[in-house]
Amino acid sequence: MTTSTERLLGDLRRDLREGGLYGSFLVRDLESGDEIGIDPDIELPVASLVKIPLALVTLERVRRGELDGAKVIEVPPGRITTPGPTGLSRFRHAAHIAVEDLLYLSTCISDNSAADALFELTPPDRVGAVLHELGLRGIAVRHTMRELMETPVERFDPADVHLAHAFAIDAGTPGRGHRVPQLDISRANTGTARAFVDLLQALWQARPRTEAGAEAPAMAIHPDVAAQVRGFMANNLVRNRLAPDFDSDASTWSSKTGMLLNLRHEVGVVEHADGQSYAIAVLTESRVAAGRQPGADALMGQVARRLRDELRSRWVQ
Repeated sequence: MTTSTERLLGDLRRDLREGGLYGSFLVRDLESGDEIGIDPDIELPVASLVKIPLALVTLERVRRGELDGAKVIEVPPGRITTPGPTGLSRFRHAAHIAVEDLLYLSTCISDNSAADALFELTPPDRVGAVLHELGLRGIAVRHTMRELMETPVERFDPADVHLAHAFAIDAGTPGRGHRVPQLDISRANTGTARAFVDLLQALWQARPRTEAGAEAPAMAIHPDVAAQVRGFMANNLVRNRLAPDFDSDASTWSSKTGMLLNLRHEVGVVEHADGQSYAIAVLTESRVAAGRQPGADALMGQVARRLRDELRSRWVQ
């Protein structure tokens, strides 16, 4: 590591600390494999990021013939009235939706009810098992999205949501246990920035399998499945966090966000018009007891972009 890189990482750690964020970041050049990060191997609860492996495994099971993507599922109404949840989670009446359309709702608009309908078809332990079959490690899938809606924030009036965030900040243990089950790494869906970058790399580099004896190795993820997941991530509608720093006329940003209490995450791939692509994973915990923190979202993007710029400058040189 060069002196300038060490200085950059020191500056970014300071910026995160002053902004009230603890961050786990990793940026990887998908062509060279070169990477730069800040604590990329820290395990954290992943909130809605779990919807990426859920989509991957569901589509893999459709490819294998274990599920029918056109099958229509009856989804009960979520009837959630607290701020945050989207789509079917707020419906007042039952809906009938095909499996592949549930994938769109779950991944693109982060609809928890749609995700739970998919978990009914492929329970969390089955999602984890297929991830292992595909050679993907470091992401633990233990529970459905419904359990994410049973946190202290639902017990407070909107004006007192900051109290739930204060509890989330203060109730953890040094070993990353927590009095809130969804924030306890031994009970929650968890992962690391590195594990999600590995997943992104597998999705973006999946190509048709080669014949036996060919030089290029076959990827575990089928290329058709990978293409569909990439398509969902490209159509992600939640674009207030890292997208402002990576989406432009000269680049595309495909991603998935996650948020729960004081957790703010986003993982994705930026593809530049010159052919360079970077996988980026940002998992953070806020130390500020507030529900809406646009400054934290902006800081996440700024730190991720400066890390990407550091890698990109090496390529230009």
